[in-house]
Amino acid sequence: MRKKSLALAVVGASIAAAGVVTANAQSDGEQNAETPYQNLVEMGYPAPQEGQLVHVPPTMADLEDADLHPELKKVIRRGYDLFTNTQQLRGKNVFNDMNCSSCHLGEGRQPFSAPVWPAAITLPNFRGKNQHVNNLEERIAGCFAYSMNGTPPEYGSDDMLALSAYHRWLAKGAPVYPDQPIYGRGFPPPDRPEALSYARGETVYQEQCAICHQEDGSGHYEDGEYVFPALWGDGSNNWGAGIVRTHTAAGFIKNNMPLGQPLSLSDQEAWDVAYYMTRQERPQDPRYDGSVDDMLEKFGPTFHKHSSYGDVREHDDHRLADHANWGEKGEEVIPWNVGVPRFEDLED
Repeated sequence: MRKKSLALAVVGASIAAAGVVTANAQSDGEQNAETPYQNLVEMGYPAPQEGQLVHVPPTMADLEDADLHPELKKVIRRGYDLFTNTQQLRGKNVFNDMNCSSCHLGEGRQPFSAPVWPAAITLPNFRGKNQHVNNLEERIAGCFAYSMNGTPPEYGSDDMLALSAYHRWLAKGAPVYPDQPIYGRGFPPPDRPEALSYARGETVYQEQCAICHQEDGSGHYEDGEYVFPALWGDGSNNWGAGIVRTHTAAGFIKNNMPLGQPLSLSDQEAWDVAYYMTRQERPQDPRYDGSVDDMLEKFGPTFHKHSSYGDVREHDDHRLADHANWGEKGEEVIPWNVGVPRFEDLED
């Protein structure tokens, strides 16, 4: 626990070092573009480039001094609480061992760890995963259905409003629908090597990752509560989660792992670990209709072309995802937001 707290404190200090600013590298000049995240640059992360939108999200401490209605502050605090401790919704909306902050490190503020504030300024927008325009609530709902292997709070509910409010608080001061690329957005992967190795990935995993996530990827628990999340198995995200895509996992690993030692793995090591990790079993994609082949026909050209879904694993001939295991949620819990079409009346 001390290792985790120290690592996040270092990251938090790096993020907060520049204060709460929004810098447009294209219009505000070179100095403003380089000042935000300077500590991260010194750690080896790329510096903001000319033309990028550079935004340092406000903190919860900044919320106390903000000129906002006290009731709004309460709701934002609730959103922060849900984001960092989503396990409090276990058995209702969450059916694995994940929190939102398991993937979106630094309270959802950290560059190169899929900071969540960009969603608040770029949505509504078209999303290839479900082939229609999504708003912020729908984007959050997708995380519950896939990353949490659960079912989301209802649109407009207290919990969904609180999570949306927290996202928008982090985006305070950032322009809506920016024309510039966003600095530190997503999990940018390093260049893909010519060949990936399951065996090399397993070796690096056992040497660098198992100390926190266990040899079997089941995560680490203390006093009945998880400290480090499960990377595969029933306690992890399902086959529809974004991080099961090999390039997404490689980007997360390269930029953030091992915890407290970001950028310490080589590009080859990050990709090999991602390849190893994403070729392990996990709960079924909630879009599954009983046939892996049907799933690949529907989603192979889009989402699953980047995952190992339906692949035959090289060392044991096991076909990945060829099962009806739904994890802790079982067959009875069906995420209500999956497979729901939108705007059909707008078809030409």
